[in-house]
Amino acid sequence: MKSTQTKTVAVGVAGLGRSGWDIHCALLAPMTDKYRIAAVFDGQAPRRDEAMARFGCRAYDSYDALLADGEVELVIVAMPSHLHAEYSIRALEAGKAVVCEKPMATNLADADRMLAAARKSGHLLTVFQNRRYDPVFLKVKEVIASGKLGRIVEIKMTSHHFARRWDWQTLQKYGGGTLRNTGPHLLDQALDLIGEREPQVFCRMECVLTSGDAEDHVKLILAVPNGPLVDLEITSACAYPQEHWLVMGSQGTLAGSDKSLRWKYFDPRDLPPRPVDERPTPDRSYNRETIPWKEETWESPTGSRWGQFYDDLYQTLHTGAPLVVRPETVRRQMAIIEECFRQSRPPVRFR
Repeated sequence: MKSTQTKTVAVGVAGLGRSGWDIHCALLAPMTDKYRIAAVFDGQAPRRDEAMARFGCRAYDSYDALLADGEVELVIVAMPSHLHAEYSIRALEAGKAVVCEKPMATNLADADRMLAAARKSGHLLTVFQNRRYDPVFLKVKEVIASGKLGRIVEIKMTSHHFARRWDWQTLQKYGGGTLRNTGPHLLDQALDLIGEREPQVFCRMECVLTSGDAEDHVKLILAVPNGPLVDLEITSACAYPQEHWLVMGSQGTLAGSDKSLRWKYFDPRDLPPRPVDERPTPDRSYNRETIPWKEETWESPTGSRWGQFYDDLYQTLHTGAPLVVRPETVRRQMAIIEECFRQSRPPVRFR
């Protein structure tokens, strides 16, 4: 889809909560050469007033009114998770392009309805998978692709916190829970690293500290034939957080956080061959050798890179460039989430 009205894309933001206001509006506000917030929808009058004062936009107290705004070309659906599918489909049917916040939907059937609506309407649908643009993730991909670590055996990604939570995202009826809230970020990156191979899935979820009935502790393992094991751990019950990244390979290891990485590796040509020797070791001990390690480090640049999502989207809207975050790739994520809930429904609560 190419924008045909003006040079800048006229945006309608549906939902002015944490994501809609603090992320989407904040990213779009300085991009005045590409986007203009033309209209917003929110059920709270103070939020509408704040948006009108800041952006000089129109503000609606109903979603239908936002969709009826003929100037709006792109709708950002930043509503609670259980409304993502319905609101995205309605926007597509109204002739708008759509950016849907994560999760894409609360179940696979709704995700498929969204894809069908996009195909039928001929309008663009994408999902805000902003963590694809994280500098640390791009660096991890670069190091893996370099081959320095050898064959990748296992990738462990963690999101550790210790905190109680009692808002709407703790309730299953609203599509809440850790797997749908934080999980889409890690799953999106994990599937990118795995490639096109479809993984086997093992998942266990628990309710530990949350006030609601949705999970706040998730252990998820993805296994692909002839590929790395991916271990995702997302929890609100860890008072000693581990580093976010651990990549183990046959020639080295990468470890680190969102702010910095380090990796050590060796060149196989620098070590002699070691055929199996069945004789007793001379000193009754284990095999030992000195590995000629090479070590590198990396520090993340300051500032967010999430605006690149909207830079890329602008190129798609105005020049027909390929869509970077295709909804079909996010559907794979939804299929895994569905399998997780099949294995752990309802999430276990031990008390």
